Amino acid sequence: MKKLINSPEEVVADSLRGMQAAYGDRLRITFDPYCVIRADAPVKGKVGIVSGGGSGHEPMHGGFVGPGMLDAACPGEVFTSPTPDQMLSATKAVDGGAGVLHIVKNYTGDVMNFEMAAEMCEGTEVETVLTNDDVAVEDSLYTAGRRGVGVTVLVEKICGAAAEQRRSLKEVAELGRRVNDRGRSMGMALSPCTTPSSGNPSFELADDEVEIGIGIHGEPGRFREKIGPASQVAERLMGPILEDLPFSSGDRVLAFVNGMGGTPLIELMVMYAEVARIAADHGLRIERNLIGNYITSLEMQGCSITLLALDDDMLACWDAPVDTPGMRWGA
Repeated sequence: MKKLINSPEEVVADSLRGMQAAYGDRLRITFDPYCVIRADAPVKGKVGIVSGGGSGHEPMHGGFVGPGMLDAACPGEVFTSPTPDQMLSATKAVDGGAGVLHIVKNYTGDVMNFEMAAEMCEGTEVETVLTNDDVAVEDSLYTAGRRGVGVTVLVEKICGAAAEQRRSLKEVAELGRRVNDRGRSMGMALSPCTTPSSGNPSFELADDEVEIGIGIHGEPGRFREKIGPASQVAERLMGPILEDLPFSSGDRVLAFVNGMGGTPLIELMVMYAEVARIAADHGLRIERNLIGNYITSLEMQGCSITLLALDDDMLACWDAPVDTPGMRWGA
């Protein structure tokens, strides 16, 4: 497997040096420990928002640091949870006196390390929003309970807007939990990915097979089948999503079609057309959408679908300005 890296051991540090070179006017990068911090942090009187997780899912999370979204992100090694000292450092760096919100995907290492960091944050009020939106499986290799996936991006954006409005920590956290409760996701893979350190595929998949319900680290999903048309794949993913919430005819939704890193935009647009068709068949009104690579798995080919049942507050926060390397509008 060929990769554009200097060495597996330095890939995260080198990537952060690239971010520093590209966005040094907007972001503050620390290397001991690894943190990506909004340049003007801490913002006095504003709830600070921190997230993090293993590297390899870019632009999540470091690419979402900036006005209207995260105040800091903690990148771990590839597919490995960041450490409590990273989370503690990030939390202290963005504490502007209004408290700090931790947005945590439901993976065992992330949950444990963020909990430890919160306990160490003396003098800083901390709330946590746990994302667990993946309907594919109840437990996986990395979790106790459902995985946190695409809804994480939506929580970060919507909570980021609420924090910019100077809402209280409790209000921002409650909004984030409501987004998580009203969102569902499911993904699939056409191919595995290869981590820089291993040099081996994350799982085996025949040339004519797809994995339905795959996790963002290559965890197994619900089942494998022979590859079919995009319409069939969309049905496989949308069915469990629509059944799980459940969504109702007349619901306003945000539809998010996310690439896993190796799928071209033309294919994501094909998938979005199928998502829009199925949503219309169920009486759903797609009021906003997001299409592209936002939470990836290195070079994995595949996609995930996320539906969020919107209310007026979520919609207004989604539309609010955001200015980060990975997401920008209205700024």
